[in-house]
Amino acid sequence: MHKRTKIKIAIFVLLVGMACMFTAVVTDHWAVLSPRVDKVNETCEAAHFGLWRLCKKQIYISSEHYMKGHGCGPISLPGEENCTYFRHFTPGLDTEIFEYKTQREYNISAAAISIFSLAFMILGSLCLVGSCTGKGKGRDYLLKPAGMFFAFAGICAFISLEVMRQSVKRMIESEETIWIEYYYAWSFACACTGFILLFLTGIALLLLSMPQMPRNPWETCMDAEPDQVE
Repeated sequence: MHKRTKIKIAIFVLLVGMACMFTAVVTDHWAVLSPRVDKVNETCEAAHFGLWRLCKKQIYISSEHYMKGHGCGPISLPGEENCTYFRHFTPGLDTEIFEYKTQREYNISAAAISIFSLAFMILGSLCLVGSCTGKGKGRDYLLKPAGMFFAFAGICAFISLEVMRQSVKRMIESEETIWIEYYYAWSFACACTGFILLFLTGIALLLLSMPQMPRNPWETCMDAEPDQVE
């Protein structure tokens, strides 16, 4: 396969990874939390949240959906939903979700690191645009920082995922929590997909931008003919 074709495939995969990561950052279905339901034909309150917002949903549990000892839900059931934004950067004010002894610092860190991931994606995209519009050696040179920026974006996405996972874990394990069940939802899956695609494809783009290997054992990489991307 020609080098130009490989780079086009890498750029397409990066676009998919960026779309997944952006979707994860702006949506609020990273985790779903459910309290215990002890009675049938009553209303319970489940919650789902992301990096910026917490949504609580009033769900009516009928006999059809009631299971003894299980939590409220599923979250897809109809009900009145109330969403509030986390006050991440307002000193002295706590958000609703942290009244259940969640570590507020975890969520702040996850949100901040996700912003770094978006910043690296923007820088990588600018390098790609410069590479596509440039000519000669400068065109090839910009692929190297582009690959590194996208790999860094993937690393930041992974750190944000792990911080969010630890946040949910500590909240569930708290003795004072009301939540008994949790699971990671589709926004979390989008972030995982974004991490994998951005990191691996960023590394692949970096390798593709390197000089070609010498054809003869007595050549060095500096002596090898340059492989220009058309």
